[in-house]
Amino acid sequence: MKYLTFIFFIVFTVISVNAQKTNPNYNAELAKKVGADDYGMKKFVFVILKTGTNTSKNNAFKKECFASHMKSIDKLVKAKKLLVAGPMVKNDNNYRGIFILAVSSKEKAKELLGKDKAISENFLEAVYYDWYGSAALGEYLNSADKVWKKSY
Repeated sequence: MKYLTFIFFIVFTVISVNAQKTNPNYNAELAKKVGADDYGMKKFVFVILKTGTNTSKNNAFKKECFASHMKSIDKLVKAKKLLVAGPMVKNDNNYRGIFILAVSSKEKAKELLGKDKAISENFLEAVYYDWYGSAALGEYLNSADKVWKKSY
C-alpha cells in the first residue's frame, strides 16, 4: 500500500507541475483577430537592414532611392504589413535598421521589400529571418500614429 501511495503521489506531482495554466486575461476574440496560436504567438519575418554595396556619389539618385524607402515604409504600415520599423544607431556591424513584417515567409517579405528602391538599388541590404513573437504586436499600431509630431 505504501508503494501505491508513493506512486500516486509522484504521478499527481508530475501532472500538477506539468499542467498548463490558463491565462485569466485570455480574450478569445482578440486572439482570433490577431491570429494567435494557443501561446499568443505567431510567425513574422524579422529584417535587419545593413549598409549595402552601392557607393554611388549621385546624390540626386540616392535621395530618390531613400525617398522611395520612406514611401515604401508608409505604404507597408498602412497595409498593416510592417509592424515595427526603425533606424539603428551607428554600430560596428553596419546595421542601419530593422523591420518586423506581418507575413508568414521570407519569400513574401522579399516580394514586399523588392519595391523599395533603397533596397533594390543596393544602398541597403536586407537580411531576412523567420521570427516567432507575440501575435498582439501589431496592436500597438493603433497608437503609434498618434505620438509623432514631425514627418520625415
